[in-house]
Amino acid sequence: VQLQASGGGLVQAGGSLRLSCAASGRTFSSYAVGWFRQPPGKEWEFISAISGTGDRTYYADSMKGRFTISRDNAKNTVYLQMNSLQPEDTAVYFCAAGTYDNFTRPPATAEFRSIWGQGTEVTVSS
Repeated sequence: VQLQASGGGLVQAGGSLRLSCAASGRTFSSYAVGWFRQPPGKEWEFISAISGTGDRTYYADSMKGRFTISRDNAKNTVYLQMNSLQPEDTAVYFCAAGTYDNFTRPPATAEFRSIWGQGTEVTVSS
């Protein structure tokens, strides 16, 4: 499986964006997919993850309410809808596929270790 994130751009505070994570490969639905971000000069942050079938999701506490993850396995794509964006959401956003399977807790590093897409940059202006 190979991944490519897209949909980033420049948006004003309060605006919305929908990021896409497009996958190649016939086994895409076998993988959980997570979204992560790296703000400028800061540590990586986990945002959300979705199971292979799309029936389970998990959000970092700070991301609940404004971000929504979904997937369409027929299109081999996972989405991240981001609403009410703020300047602190400025970051490079990445998607990853992995073995994460316990949606009652955040993923461990090893559960999204090996399959990463290139990032897409989101800039939120004030």
